[in-house]
Amino acid sequence: MNLVERIEDARREIGTVVNSRLAEFERMRTESNERIFQELAFCILTANSSARMGIKAQEIIGYGFVTYDEDKLRNELRKIGYRFWRVRARYIVEARWIIPHIKEIFRMDEIKAREYLVEHVKGLGMKEASHFLRNTGSKNLAIVDRHILRILEEEGLITTPKTLTRKRYLEIEKIERELAESLGMTLAEMDLYLWYLKTGEVLK
Repeated sequence: MNLVERIEDARREIGTVVNSRLAEFERMRTESNERIFQELAFCILTANSSARMGIKAQEIIGYGFVTYDEDKLRNELRKIGYRFWRVRARYIVEARWIIPHIKEIFRMDEIKAREYLVEHVKGLGMKEASHFLRNTGSKNLAIVDRHILRILEEEGLITTPKTLTRKRYLEIEKIERELAESLGMTLAEMDLYLWYLKTGEVLK
């Protein structure tokens, strides 16, 4: 069974769950700036870590991402077993300047919004900025993480790069975009199916 067939099987199996998750992402744009910032903090935490650890931190710390001083945030991250508690606490505190302006990003073109975030928010690379924008309703950006790289390589679509440069990221995103278009899906939708095929879960 090729990848297209596997994704189509997954759509029949968990399409309702995926559609519900995508609707949650769209609703995020109607939340307060502070709540949206918590999603940004989650995406900062997922770099070289896991979505599940980010979700755990988000559930425990919550509004503390907005209010805790750096020392307290470091301590809370360390208590839950988060590996990079020093540097990521600093990134989150330093990123708070964006809170009053965060919804302005949603008025940008998605590609420009991602470039803006990567350039201006320390701790957000291409993957993390794409993840944040997808989790707040953007449809056409790929989240090129290790699970996605693995499944694309297993299907013979790419060779996993030793270093995921911006140029290589965009090349892989183009391959994913063409695959999504062949399935009649957005990249946001297909990402959830690819993640499910590799992990057996639909997270965020």
